[in-house]
Amino acid sequence: MRRRGFKKYLDNRSSAFKIQITSMVDMFVILLVFLLKSYSTSPVNITPNGQLRLPQSISPTDPVDVLKVIVSKKALFVEGQKVVDLDDGRLPASVTDARDPKFIRPLYGELDKRAGQEKNLAKVNDTVSFDGKVLMQIDKSLPYALIQKVMYTSMLAGYYDVKLAVMTKE
Repeated sequence: MRRRGFKKYLDNRSSAFKIQITSMVDMFVILLVFLLKSYSTSPVNITPNGQLRLPQSISPTDPVDVLKVIVSKKALFVEGQKVVDLDDGRLPASVTDARDPKFIRPLYGELDKRAGQEKNLAKVNDTVSFDGKVLMQIDKSLPYALIQKVMYTSMLAGYYDVKLAVMTKE
């Protein structure tokens, strides 16, 4: 008789003990949602070189993947390709137009070539369109007159939508 009671006790004990994981699953779902909401990733990778110091901002807007123009104290680049050498942030007189001193000829030539390539690609591929967007990384110590010339020249080449890359304040 004792054995029968012990077996009944084991059967009752195993059925009474069940792991309740509902609360644990709820906790993990809340953690997952929190982490997904707080984790921000941008498809655009902007890596300023050591010579370039970007201005700081509190703007929460992520950059978009468009044509990149970099203006440092030493040179002016379009998509990583050097277009114009600068002398401590000053343009040589030979690269500007005598009739229009705001116009930078080598920059216009490169931007116009790239705009033409994008427009030709847009004719062949319906998913691609030329929207005239450019992302500029400009050293914060450069004079406004130089920035104005770069922006003026890019607009003449068809890049009207200019975005400036900044570092976020921590």
